[in-house]
Amino acid sequence: MANKTFDTAKKVKNDEFYTQLSDIERELIHYKDYFFGKIILCNCDDPRVSNFFKYFALNFEIFGIKKIITTCYKNQDVDLFTQNDCEKAVYLEYSGNPNDPTNTDFSTVEVKQLKGDGDFRSPECIELLKQADIVVTNPPFSLFREYIAQLLKYEKKFIVIGSQNAITYKEIFSQIKSNKIWLGYGFKGGDAYFEIGNNNTKKYADGVLNEKTKLVHFRNCCWFTNLDIRKRHEELVLYKTYSDAEFPHYENYDAINVDKSTDIPMDYDGVIGVPITFLDKYSPDQFEIIGLGIVGSCEFTNERRMEILDKNGLPTGKFTINAKGTLYRKHLDSDKKPAAFKDCETGELYQSIYARILIKRKNRPACELTGLGRGATPKAATATK
Repeated sequence: MANKTFDTAKKVKNDEFYTQLSDIERELIHYKDYFFGKIILCNCDDPRVSNFFKYFALNFEIFGIKKIITTCYKNQDVDLFTQNDCEKAVYLEYSGNPNDPTNTDFSTVEVKQLKGDGDFRSPECIELLKQADIVVTNPPFSLFREYIAQLLKYEKKFIVIGSQNAITYKEIFSQIKSNKIWLGYGFKGGDAYFEIGNNNTKKYADGVLNEKTKLVHFRNCCWFTNLDIRKRHEELVLYKTYSDAEFPHYENYDAINVDKSTDIPMDYDGVIGVPITFLDKYSPDQFEIIGLGIVGSCEFTNERRMEILDKNGLPTGKFTINAKGTLYRKHLDSDKKPAAFKDCETGELYQSIYARILIKRKNRPACELTGLGRGATPKAATATK
């Protein structure tokens, strides 16, 4: 049991990343009208070091916030011999500082101890969650499914950071498909840099961790929210026309493949497979999400037994059905990389297509097709104060 406890502690350490204030400012400025008169909860944040708390406290009067609540998981500095925690979990409730109207001095802010470990799923943290109007934080990526499920269960508005891979989680994608969750504005240039604590012992690939700044660099992070924003009503300008040669059909699903969201043909009314990065440009006014092109999410047709080929297009002696449960198309002479599969019966070569979102253009009356594109103002989102 002791070893299991220590292993859990190490895992939590390595799942803690601290968001930079500049990234918080860049994203949350788009939601400022939503914060008026609201209780903000940051339930994965130590108020002594959290930039989320700092951001909201600094803007407490400007945004007209009612209260900030922060909670954090217990300190993970564990005594190796006794397995006792060196520090309990803490929380804070902040309603402004009348002695410091500019909210720049937090030295007198009282941080209190929680009875339990500060896990967002614990009864006392759930009671704090019930008070909140909007939840804003960077939750542990390894617990993202459970975290979002809890927010939805208690019908909370939220702005949280997660891995882009979460888009393909069955539980998350179903909410995206039904327009209950969508992506926020995102990190500058798609690059997210997070601070790591001194206790983080995780091994990183070359170029991910800067030992001098203690910043880790990820390109697969995004903001998830269920607050309406202007961005999701800005439509893509479509300019390409459909052709069989440029947009090949999948062999196991009635849809065409598009490798770049900006290349979606303006005159194709059927189902289209696009990369998951399409969600950064998705407007529910312009497109409908049909499904996700992986096994368990859509009904494949033409299932074939195939031999798996290596990175050079050579046989491996290993076999699969339906290209490992992904969408696939015929291998073209123009393809830059070798084929990935070979049909065991016909010898035909195929390429699998990774994680495509299946979409369809919405057919709307001509009076609605005004040519508005990204950067225009079709339906600006507003918040009620």
